[in-house]
Amino acid sequence: MLIVRDAEEAEARDIAYLLNLAGEGIPEYLWRGGVKGKESPLDVGTRRAAREEGVFSYTRARVCTADNRLVGMVLSYRQPDPYGVGDLSEYPEVVRPLVELEAQAPGSWYINAIATFEGHRGKGVARTLLADVEDRARAKLCDRLSLIVASENPGAKRLYEHIGFKPVTSLPVVPYPGCLHAGDWILMIRDLQGA
Repeated sequence: MLIVRDAEEAEARDIAYLLNLAGEGIPEYLWRGGVKGKESPLDVGTRRAAREEGVFSYTRARVCTADNRLVGMVLSYRQPDPYGVGDLSEYPEVVRPLVELEAQAPGSWYINAIATFEGHRGKGVARTLLADVEDRARAKLCDRLSLIVASENPGAKRLYEHIGFKPVTSLPVVPYPGCLHAGDWILMIRDLQGA
């Protein structure tokens, strides 16, 4: 049985690992800049996920468990409305297209990251987490969900389309060391009104 609940600080390392999977290596690339001494990039991500505040805080994550074992997570929250990006040159180049796309869905409930551990894929974890996100958005009177998916991740794109997400616009991926593919980032939105 799959159970979704709020993440706990003690799960910060799993959250960071899954966040990097969902982010296709961009988080690890960015975390490298914060490495101290013998730390790994994942150590930096774990520290960030363990914070009480910030976009990548465990406080914004929900985890899915099976037999009391964490099998997946989603990081989601309401986007500001209006969404001002400010000076894009202040962002690392690799995330600029993502920020630009996020800003095109102001006020939506944004799914920043969703990932499942390798051995648990295809068992309904992502669908369970997405249903939980929808319930949370509705509870906060939010009428749209948004997310960004890579054009070269057809399995995820198919799942999102199957549950009602529609592609809205896209921007090219900015290559980075460890980049898994080229292609585009696609902003997808699901309208919850009448759904």
